[in-house]
Amino acid sequence: MTQEQTYPKPSIKIENIVATVSIDQNIDLEEVERKLNNVEYRPERFPGLIFRLDEPRVTALIFKSGKMVVTGAKSTQELIKAVKKIFYILKKHGIVGNVKPRIQIQNIVASANLNVEVHLEKAAYLLENSMYEPEQFPGLIYRLDYPRVVLLLFSSGKMVVTGAKKEKEVKHAVEKVFQELKEKGCIREPDEDLSKEEELFDEEEF
Repeated sequence: MTQEQTYPKPSIKIENIVATVSIDQNIDLEEVERKLNNVEYRPERFPGLIFRLDEPRVTALIFKSGKMVVTGAKSTQELIKAVKKIFYILKKHGIVGNVKPRIQIQNIVASANLNVEVHLEKAAYLLENSMYEPEQFPGLIYRLDYPRVVLLLFSSGKMVVTGAKKEKEVKHAVEKVFQELKEKGCIREPDEDLSKEEELFDEEEF
């Protein structure tokens, strides 16, 4: 009996968390613009005010209704820290009262590396809900029902995960796909001469 081949574990990195934040209070955006420096407000172009934090490095789109869209956080903890800091600043300048923001994660974008090469044509044939058209795009698009995420998978083993609502869903999706590819014989140890396609997978894109 031959021993089952072992592979290195996949690595995962959260690139961006997009969340909505709401409070039961309207916000005077003109007052925010007057009192804060790190903001941009051009209502003739866009109804929201852009508020940028340096630490953690996130951007918030603030609307008069009290709703916000926060992007740029690299973890759930960083997102919560950023929201607390935003409201601390707003309270300090008398813009909002003693409110309790409600945070809801809308999308987590992550990158992953399976640390193996993937036979995309074989994977596309064996995986349901997958699409692979190499003449249009070098990656395989794979939609999972649970967790409900979309993965872009490249032959180098690099991957983009979108649509997750929790960080643990990203981990579960990557491990699930890795196991499926392994069971279906779609992976192999990487060659030294890696494909040039991974140049398309630049972390700076996120």
